[in-house]
Amino acid sequence: MAGKINVTLVRSMIGRPEKHRRVLKGMGLTKMNKTVQLEDTPAIRGMIEKVSHLVKAEEITDETS
Repeated sequence: MAGKINVTLVRSMIGRPEKHRRVLKGMGLTKMNKTVQLEDTPAIRGMIEKVSHLVKAEEITDETS
């Protein structure tokens, strides 16, 4: 699980609970359609699970190997 994940904010955080907003900010997602590349760790997976209805996550495949 040492790969990377692309996470994109696809729904607005307006009207969402403060906990959800803090999770999104912790992942670096501050604006709509912003994409960040994060390490694939259990902590990040848990954060994605908490706000799965607001984000789109894609595993990055290493095509050079």
